[in-house]
Amino acid sequence: MASNLSRRGFLTAAAASSSITLAASLPAQAAATKAPQFRYCFNTSTIRGQKLPLAQEVELVGKAGYDGIEPWIGQIETHVKDGGSLSDLRKRIEDAGLKVESAIGFANWIVDDDEKRKQGLEHVKRDMDLVAQIGGTRIAAPPAGATRGGKLDLFKAAERYRALLEVGRQAGVTPQLEVWGFSENLSRLGETALVAIESRHPDACILPDVYHLYKGGSDFTGLELIDGGAIQCFHMNDYPADPPRDSIADRDRVYPGDGVAPLTQILQTLAGTGFSGVLSLELFNPGYWEQDAATVIGTGLAKMKAAVEKAFA
Repeated sequence: MASNLSRRGFLTAAAASSSITLAASLPAQAAATKAPQFRYCFNTSTIRGQKLPLAQEVELVGKAGYDGIEPWIGQIETHVKDGGSLSDLRKRIEDAGLKVESAIGFANWIVDDDEKRKQGLEHVKRDMDLVAQIGGTRIAAPPAGATRGGKLDLFKAAERYRALLEVGRQAGVTPQLEVWGFSENLSRLGETALVAIESRHPDACILPDVYHLYKGGSDFTGLELIDGGAIQCFHMNDYPADPPRDSIADRDRVYPGDGVAPLTQILQTLAGTGFSGVLSLELFNPGYWEQDAATVIGTGLAKMKAAVEKAFA
């Protein structure tokens, strides 16, 4: 027992310099028995194929009963290009009873090339400004630009994430370090956690995803070691048994509960670590793109809620 307490104290102290902390109880969190108050969000990639204006998507998502929406930066830019105003879009979102829980952008903030990285930070400043103007306070920060071409030095990546977080502080928009399972970099939860911890920044946080954790080879039990407060949004989806891990792709994602992901384990683990944030449905299934958008939006919410109810029944 003494050695276990010593190990626990060491691990907790090692993480104390960052908001990314280890969960309080090791080796595993006890499963929560009461459903936490998750918020339900809709990532607009789920109906990308319907090619609807963002304002129309906002209306449909609000009517379906979601708490939030997670748009892509390109959609916000298109809204402005087509003559829409950001203030009007923000009002539409608020009137629909929604909050911009996060947004998806692809600035090259993490790359080794100094000039490209400088341009990436300027890019993300513009992205964050768009997000802030429509009422958002978070943006995804995936390893865009570094998915191929060799492994990055993770400690250098941590320095770059710290610089990105400082940009976010100025903009009032927090960049969430995103796990990308298909990428050569930040494909695993452990890599992502290291970069977040070693950024030594109080705003550091992680954006995990059911599919990406599976695709990258991370075991879902790893979530037990991340304090729930270090995860503000969690991308919800499911995956089938076939195709196998090495060939499965974004297009193969399915509604929560329609695949083989251990969603009950995942949700109970998240709740056990204190996570009570946003579950955002993010799918890229071409079959759903061929369906009525309102039907897909409504089905997605029902499937997420059913997964949560099952986990805490």
